Amino acid sequence: MDVSDLYRTEPADGGPGDGTGDDPGDRGRPATVVLNVHVQPAAGRSAVVGRHGTALKVRVGASPEGGRANEACAALLAETFGVKGSKVELVNGATSRSKQFRVMVEDLDEFRRRLEQVSAGAAPGGSSRQPGPGRR
Repeated sequence: MDVSDLYRTEPADGGPGDGTGDDPGDRGRPATVVLNVHVQPAAGRSAVVGRHGTALKVRVGASPEGGRANEACAALLAETFGVKGSKVELVNGATSRSKQFRVMVEDLDEFRRRLEQVSAGAAPGGSSRQPGPGRR
C-alpha cells in the first residue's frame, strides 16, 4: 500500500520539501515529515484506525476542549512511530479535525513501514487483534 500521499518530507533547513518523501538518498536517514491526520475526539479509546482519504485517521479519548485532543493525538503519534513526545508538533488545524503534525523521525524507512502498518489497520509490530476465547 502506498502511503506517500499521507505525508510530505521537509528538508533539514525547515523549508518546503519536494512533497514526495521518495528520494532514495533520504531513506534510512533522519527526516522531518509533515503527516496529515484526521482526528475523531472524545472516542471510546485512543487508536490509529486507518486512512481517511489522504490522512491518517486517529481516534482519541480526550475531548477537544482546551487542546486536550490535540495533545492526546500528538502523544499517540509519538508512541505509534517510536519517537519522543517532543519530536511531534501540531503545525496546522488546531481547531479542526483535519490536522498536520510535524514528526522528526530517526529513520524514514522505519517511519514508512510503521505508517503502512497502521494505515492498513494493523498495530506496529504485530496484529491489532487479540484472539478471543477458544481461538488461537
